[in-house]
Amino acid sequence: MEKLQWSSFTKKIYIHAPIKKIYDLWATTEGITSWFLKSAEYKSAEGLIRKSDEYIQKGDTYIWCWHNWDGKEEGKVLEANGKDYLEITFETSKVSVQLKQKNNVTIVILTQYEIPVNEESKLRVHFGCSNGWTFWLTNLKAFLEHGILLNETEINLQENELAGYEFVNM
Repeated sequence: MEKLQWSSFTKKIYIHAPIKKIYDLWATTEGITSWFLKSAEYKSAEGLIRKSDEYIQKGDTYIWCWHNWDGKEEGKVLEANGKDYLEITFETSKVSVQLKQKNNVTIVILTQYEIPVNEESKLRVHFGCSNGWTFWLTNLKAFLEHGILLNETEINLQENELAGYEFVNM
């Protein structure tokens, strides 16, 4: 077993869906807002907004907004091969998503790495994002395999100041 460390973590999940379908849900505005985000905007390196069904590409920038959270995440697409791998900047680190076919199912391998090793990042990025990605990968599986979303989109959870720490479906 590899040694666990504060500077990175990996989350894996098997999903009964084709690689292309899963890639589409990660690599297009239309896809990522169907199961993960309230809104997303991708701009090409030339500053042009990508169409909702257009694949992201290396050099793009993004702005992501979630349901039940006022903040936004801005970052850059570092890699996107159009079929089974993408990599972005996220928080103060990087995230890669790799898709592999294994025995008639797809394994999604998400790695967040280059996480700063300080007390704030240990809590907010390593612990917080690790918990968050666990939920979101489960949400993706539920969406693809059962046609349901587990995240809350109708009830305003932000009325509770500890909502982000207490609700598992934020």
